[in-house]
Amino acid sequence: MKHLDLESLGFDEGAHLLVKHALVGLRPGERLSVTGAAPSLTVHLRAWCRGLGHGFEPHSGDQGGVVRRGAADVGRWRGADLAGSPDDVAEEAPSHWGLGARGCTVEAGAPEYGFALRSRDEVWAEDAPRLYAQGVAAQWDPATAVPWDAPFDLDDEVEDAVVQVMTYLIENETAALVVPARFASQVHPHYREVLQLLALQAADEARHIEVFTRRALLRRERPGLSTVGGQASLKTLVDEREFAEATLLLSVLGEGSFLVLLHFLHEHGPDPVTREICRLAAQDEARHVAFGVSHLAEQARRAPALLGRLESCVRRRHDALATTAGLNEEVFDALVVLAAGSWTSSALREGWKRVQALERAMHQGRKLRLARIGFDDAAAEELAGLHTRNFM
Repeated sequence: MKHLDLESLGFDEGAHLLVKHALVGLRPGERLSVTGAAPSLTVHLRAWCRGLGHGFEPHSGDQGGVVRRGAADVGRWRGADLAGSPDDVAEEAPSHWGLGARGCTVEAGAPEYGFALRSRDEVWAEDAPRLYAQGVAAQWDPATAVPWDAPFDLDDEVEDAVVQVMTYLIENETAALVVPARFASQVHPHYREVLQLLALQAADEARHIEVFTRRALLRRERPGLSTVGGQASLKTLVDEREFAEATLLLSVLGEGSFLVLLHFLHEHGPDPVTREICRLAAQDEARHVAFGVSHLAEQARRAPALLGRLESCVRRRHDALATTAGLNEEVFDALVVLAAGSWTSSALREGWKRVQALERAMHQGRKLRLARIGFDDAAAEELAGLHTRNFM
């Protein structure tokens, strides 16, 4: 029989840790003799053993007693549940796993959590861990990554065009923050990489809002115009309650189109600040689009009926916005001005052509991404054409 002398250490001072340590390696039924000089040691040792399912026999006339190691599955951890495996994603995450780390042992009686998205089919993408790691490594600081002090001189009309485009970007990126932030709170933590990726996406959008706002106010006292049509288009994104449908509308169609727009602004921006913030934002948006496509393609392979739901949501949004103006005239004109580079007739003609080419590139990109999800060519072509004229 093993022996442990606690000396004067009491259970109110951490003596249980020495007892637990001494029991390591003992098989169920084997015994440990515990002695010590602390007051009430026998009472405390007896209560501790009862709570953990160990047997106990007091020493006759002495403090302490003999602890008989209980079975591994008795006591407090009887009925405990393993929260899956650290390396494998479960098909379904029970609500009582709660906030426990994936693969941990969950004590019986843990509270039920109301996470709405708790199945692999609803949230998972094999690319999620890689995209999260990539996103963390690619974070940038607006204060140091952007050449805010770079010298440049723009005509008032060109500066006004930049401000209007920045104002448009701000409200669209705000929608792109609100949507993933809402769904992040609904994802069961078992799917932690998706939860982390959505949180990172919201952080990216917060950074984009910061730099677009700072550029808008760099040479002006206030931002530009926000239109009813633009707000109506974005409200359909914010109001979408289904994760798959919101992912399609926001990440695959909306942010996919925005990615093309940011590349356009990086190429045709009239100053180094505008060009650099659009380049940096495009890097982030590419990850958001990649997750949306990866997630929906994987879920559509597992459940082909998803494509019908996605098609319905595109048509529903198109019908809801049929009477709105879409992209406001001020933003369209501002893009033409920036693409033109000057106010000559020939330059404006070229700027107009470039904006038309931008819209065609957006359409083609939407079509390709819809095809990657699983739509055939005809359906991808039609659905790409039904996307909101507001781009996002």
